[in-house]
Amino acid sequence: MTIEGLGPIQPTPNVNQKSGAQQAPRRAEGDSVDFSEEARIRADLLRATEDVRQAEDVRWDRIEEVRQKLQDPSYIDNTVLNSVADRLMDLFDI
Repeated sequence: MTIEGLGPIQPTPNVNQKSGAQQAPRRAEGDSVDFSEEARIRADLLRATEDVRQAEDVRWDRIEEVRQKLQDPSYIDNTVLNSVADRLMDLFDI
């Protein structure tokens, strides 16, 4: 049995020729990481939760503000008393 010719196909490719495939350009920066939007939101939520945990339980600036208001005799009137009473009733579901 004899095989005459293979036609236009070369049995071995020409190694010295450049192929059509191109390599991606290399970055000089180094490695990088991309995070999804969900991961960014979760990271922000975690950061906010940690900030709240580390915050003081007592807001001294608000306490001082209320003390100063209570020193003023004209501050306490029926409007303020009704507002405080409504809030207390709402707080205790009355």
